[in-house]
Amino acid sequence: MSYRMIGRFLGKIILIETVFMVPALVISMCNAEFGAVRAFVITIVVTLLAGGILTGITRGTKEGFRAREGLVCVGISWMVLGLFGALPFFLSGSIPNYIDALFEIVSGFTTTGASILPEVESLPYGILYWRSFSHWLGGMGVLVFLLAVTTGDERSKGFTMHLLRAESPGPKVGKLVPRMKETAEILYLMYILLTVLNIVFLLIGRMPVFDAVCTAFGTAGTGGFGVKNDSIAGYSPYIQNVCTVFMLFFGVNFSCYYMLLLRQVKNVFKDEELRTYLGIVLGSIVLIMINLRGYYSSFGEALRHVAFQVASIVTTTGFATTDFDLWPSFSKSIMLCLMLLGACAGSTGGGFKCGRALLIIKGLRKSVRQIIHPARVGVIRVNDRVTDEKVMENTNAYLAAYALMIVVSFLLISVDGFSITTNLSAVISCVNNIGPGLEAVGPTCNFSGFSMFSKLVLIMDMLAGRLEIFPILILFSRSTWKNR
Repeated sequence: MSYRMIGRFLGKIILIETVFMVPALVISMCNAEFGAVRAFVITIVVTLLAGGILTGITRGTKEGFRAREGLVCVGISWMVLGLFGALPFFLSGSIPNYIDALFEIVSGFTTTGASILPEVESLPYGILYWRSFSHWLGGMGVLVFLLAVTTGDERSKGFTMHLLRAESPGPKVGKLVPRMKETAEILYLMYILLTVLNIVFLLIGRMPVFDAVCTAFGTAGTGGFGVKNDSIAGYSPYIQNVCTVFMLFFGVNFSCYYMLLLRQVKNVFKDEELRTYLGIVLGSIVLIMINLRGYYSSFGEALRHVAFQVASIVTTTGFATTDFDLWPSFSKSIMLCLMLLGACAGSTGGGFKCGRALLIIKGLRKSVRQIIHPARVGVIRVNDRVTDEKVMENTNAYLAAYALMIVVSFLLISVDGFSITTNLSAVISCVNNIGPGLEAVGPTCNFSGFSMFSKLVLIMDMLAGRLEIFPILILFSRSTWKNR
């Protein structure tokens, strides 16, 4: 295990987090929020010292960096981000309990959007900004950002792919261009461009600048933290429709946007995962609209709310314009299925991913055909390409780990005495980085009622869900820490 290399990256990650706290500090200073200013100053000093010390003692390290170190580095980095990122909430008094503050910021960085706060409009602007910006930073991934902004050298060759694979969502992670640094740069440039476009369209709808920026951060990262107590419900239908469209945009695999830049339009529309994603969205909207006949005053209002909530849940954003927990059981069941499914691989959305679901279904079909025709040799094709058996093995392993994590977490938090629906939807919400669940954790409620133990379980669920389980899982394996 290359501890010095891991320490080197942890130091860089902490220093990057320090830099990103500066705008929040400036906003607090401009609004004379002295408690928040003090909290950010203390946090910045602490993180500068911690990052500087780690960077200093690991300078010049030439140790190797393999897949194991990549997974460990990503897992620990995200934990450290949460531990330091929670300090402004705690020190400012906005969230007096540190575990609650940790829950809130981990929910932010993992783009979950689950909150322990009963109301947010009384929070200082600097704290609100930091809370929303955590979505944007976590959406594409902080280590992907590190790869994009740092200068590559001889020592960096060989581990950049391990980092990207460990942090990026999906059954298979590849390069857009031959060099990983350029791939990371392209990803972040597209991410920034879409975010800016989102802000512009929100401003056209006369949304206040601060609200537009924070809402765009939550939409881009598919996170869902709002700056209003009613989430997006109080804004105009135009703004709600803009959010619906951009949530769906950020749920698409970013490689599709890269193909559009290369004018490979036909390849985009041939993408099986994209077609599956859009088909599920449209099908869910139609079915819920049929089930909600007469529930809203007009067809247009019903379509607006249903499209928004379907987009919000399938992309795991978690914004809300209406309380879907009051919908009929059939509609809520569809929403629960969308929570499990999630968006496309290679997007900022969470969940199991449409790409994995597609592979599982095709693998099941192949197994059934082989039972009927044992001598037949079948292959699984996605986008006219044969899927490697290694990818299928990883997908099946992920499915097993995914199901096991949901079951174990559900049992652990059940000691708090909430209903089965509340506990199950809370776990599904956190593992899939969605935000709202059903009943006591529904769109108009929060997670504050859970015990400290349950919150710690859900914090680990959020981290595991964002990092595709394995970077967190291997941290608890004894063999991970043995030198070979």
